[in-house]
Amino acid sequence: MNRLLELQKLGQSIWYDNIHRHLLHSGELERMIKDDGLGGVTTNPTIFEKAIGGGDAYDKPIKTLLNAHPGLSDQSLFDALAVDDVQHAADLFKEAYEHSRHVDGMVSIEVSPELAYDTDATVSEARRLFQAVKRPNCMIKVPATREGLTAIETLTSEGINVNATLLFSVKRYRDVAESYILGLEKRLRRGQSLEGITSVASFFVSRVDTKIDGLLQARLEQAGEGQQAEIRMLLGRIAIANAKMAYQAYLEIFATERFAHLQSAGARPQRLLWGSTGTKNPAYSDTLYIDKLIGPHTVNTIPPATYQAFKDHGHPRRTLDTAVDEARRQLAALAALNIDLDAVTGTLEEEGVRQFADSYHQVIGVIGEKRRRLGLS
Repeated sequence: MNRLLELQKLGQSIWYDNIHRHLLHSGELERMIKDDGLGGVTTNPTIFEKAIGGGDAYDKPIKTLLNAHPGLSDQSLFDALAVDDVQHAADLFKEAYEHSRHVDGMVSIEVSPELAYDTDATVSEARRLFQAVKRPNCMIKVPATREGLTAIETLTSEGINVNATLLFSVKRYRDVAESYILGLEKRLRRGQSLEGITSVASFFVSRVDTKIDGLLQARLEQAGEGQQAEIRMLLGRIAIANAKMAYQAYLEIFATERFAHLQSAGARPQRLLWGSTGTKNPAYSDTLYIDKLIGPHTVNTIPPATYQAFKDHGHPRRTLDTAVDEARRQLAALAALNIDLDAVTGTLEEEGVRQFADSYHQVIGVIGEKRRRLGLS
């Protein structure tokens, strides 16, 4: 039994949270599409940093680009390498894209996180990237900051596929879904087609537990024996509970008459995508954030180690819409401990933007170092 294929029978698409030249050119990605039903790829600056800095696979492409265009900046070199990788991956997913009627087969590329708090610059860069990749199954990742919400609306209205990323709170997810719907409505008012526009909202999971567990451990040290058991019951549970509430919001938002009107004109719901699904705490199951978030009309983008772990010993059964009342009780118990989940998710958003910006600077530095080592500076 291929457990990844079993997930798809339950209505969940599996995407791969990774990209590198060997994956693209060795036949490995093609095999994953064929054997595992892989439905897409997501990228971010951290992934590209590891890919480009992790060996010599990009040395030859860098030489080729610089021989043809000696004046290219390090930033432009990175841009060219990333666009080429995304184009190649998108071509490999073309059949999946067409077979799924443009729901899957998507490949994401991220707007520079340096622009996360600048709406106009984000829109401009997203347009440029979408035009540079020139593939209908390209999806532009836009950080879902407050400034990013307007960008998501504008880009959707222009027919650009958007992956709204770095979502941690249910409230911000609702904001993102509203931006998507507003964009579709704007497009429809202009008499433009809604057919083929694909969007996901990337809701990050494991980072929530990492942050909340630290706060719960601090409460444990202060609690009496009677309360300690209750606190321990919340460890490793809040991220799943939070995600389940986001899914309940999804079910509500896309079942309204308002969206039904758009759907009749060819729109499709903006699926929730579970991101940050690798388990960071070794005390927890290495497939925790897949096992507990399986449900229809969703996507899970999975990092390599977790992908292999689930394929080996994951538990493919529908869990996303079970124990919902228990999830609500867990969130209420967290609030009773005076732990503010909204404050935590706000901090996680800021940290996420900063982390990706740091990775972006680092990959530019890696390219500069390779350039010097290759005698092409």
